[in-house]
Amino acid sequence: MKSLKAIYAACFGALVLSACHKGELAIISQPVIQVSNGITSDTLSGAVKGTMLAGKTYYFKSDITVNDGDTLQMQAGVRLIAIGDGKTYQTAPEIIMHGTFISLGTKANPNYITVQNADTYHSEAASQNYTDIFKGYWGGIVCSPEAATVAKPSPLGGDLILKWTHLEFAGGPSGPNNDPAIYAQGDPRYVVYFGNIKKNFILEDSWLFGAKDDAIRVSGGRISIMRNTFELCGQSGGEFFNMKSGTVGDLAYNFMIGAATNALKASDAGSSGTQTNVNMYNNTMVNCGFRQTKSGRGGSIDFEKGARGLCYNNLIANCRFGLRLTSDADLVNIKYNNQYYYGSTQKIVDVFLAADGVGTFQSADIHSTTPKENDPTFYGYDLTAYDYTANPGPMTVSVQTANAVIIGTSNFRVKAGSKALGAGKVDFAPLNAVTVTGDYGTTITLPGKDIGAYQNDGTGNQH
Repeated sequence: MKSLKAIYAACFGALVLSACHKGELAIISQPVIQVSNGITSDTLSGAVKGTMLAGKTYYFKSDITVNDGDTLQMQAGVRLIAIGDGKTYQTAPEIIMHGTFISLGTKANPNYITVQNADTYHSEAASQNYTDIFKGYWGGIVCSPEAATVAKPSPLGGDLILKWTHLEFAGGPSGPNNDPAIYAQGDPRYVVYFGNIKKNFILEDSWLFGAKDDAIRVSGGRISIMRNTFELCGQSGGEFFNMKSGTVGDLAYNFMIGAATNALKASDAGSSGTQTNVNMYNNTMVNCGFRQTKSGRGGSIDFEKGARGLCYNNLIANCRFGLRLTSDADLVNIKYNNQYYYGSTQKIVDVFLAADGVGTFQSADIHSTTPKENDPTFYGYDLTAYDYTANPGPMTVSVQTANAVIIGTSNFRVKAGSKALGAGKVDFAPLNAVTVTGDYGTTITLPGKDIGAYQNDGTGNQH
């Protein structure tokens, strides 16, 4: 903040969104999207715009589209229900976003973009069977500019702003209406695809659950991904958050459990003209990578193919592979340290640094050569409860017990005396790549002195 006026604006915005405290940097935009054109019908279809009203439930059974220049907004406490079975692209409707989508849930009244009977799929008994988790009932949200035409030679695309929002059970097969540059026909679709390189993707305090492949893929855009929870995504492959060429921004204080492959992956693959540059700090990753069927892939954090960025203060527990920096990443411009590694088996300990990577342990890393050393002492989770000696991966999800891939009643804050406390690096700055757009900008939580997504002072992840 460069002036007293900016500080006042930041704290005012924080009063609206969350508590304003020293651990957060509030980047608040001027309101440019007004709440108008309230949507009174409970069914959405075709081209849509306007505001879904607080506390109401809406449904969509076929694709809905927000055109370039239009905005679709959700007030707090809205449920948007996709009606589909995921068997074909025609029965797995998607949200096609050429304009701007804003979901402003709150802690007290979160929003949901989900499916019918979703609550039954979250129960431990249902998750243990996993019969319905990866059906891909709907097609997710795809954000990309409209195709250029004579009338619109330079389509702009729009922003995606999601706060305190549950996004669940996407992954239905793509069809001929999908851009082949994004999906080959029949591919499972992501919960979110974002490909607006000049626009902003803000995801804060939200939940991603039950994606069939990648939960989120970004192919260009300014991102701020703060304090979210990712659970059980990817049937036999896929990342929680997969970044391609042109992705610039910060991913911090995210809690991630049970990814098929990596929790976070950064690559400059593609031809956007803007190098992928992402800071990944103060994230917690547990039990990731064991469902990837391709040899040598997946586990926690991956920088590859020309990507760059900073990587500090991440807690990586019982992931199939630890930090992976490939030889073709922009190694000169990747800085990393203060990672915390825990492994309950020798095989996990042996690959705290991925075997096909070129990374090395750094001066402030916490690691060991012996299984079960340096337990981070989660407040309510036993890292030895699942036997990864008997099941080292790859495996099908049906083999994994529920506590290996979902939170359930667990608590991943760390106890007093944990080695994670006070072991973080704080003398670096977020990229803060998001520009001033939409009703609100982003609330960036600054690097924390404690390793992982939860800070001892109560800041960080709020779930």
